[in-house]
Amino acid sequence: MALEITDATFEEVVLKSAQPVVVDFWAEWCGPCKMLGPTIEELAGDFDGKVVVGKVDVDANQDFASQYGVRNIPTVLIFQNGEVVGRQVGVAPKQTYVDQLTKLL
Repeated sequence: MALEITDATFEEVVLKSAQPVVVDFWAEWCGPCKMLGPTIEELAGDFDGKVVVGKVDVDANQDFASQYGVRNIPTVLIFQNGEVVGRQVGVAPKQTYVDQLTKLL
């Protein structure tokens, strides 16, 4: 299951992680975000123990969304060693994320 990441936990969970981290920036009212939700949950299961998968509700947590230039949602950022190594804006097929993550492992 994807972690709920907040501004308070972002640094610890994402930036200090020894594993790659997928962060889905989303909001409850966003239709495309709801379409992407099941894909994010599947990634969390598929990569359990290898990749950290989390979600940031941009309505409640705006600091890091702003810091990383998230203007449209859903935006998925992939971090490795605290750096953004992948960015996908909008809904993409699951394989898009799988391919990016497989390169990092």
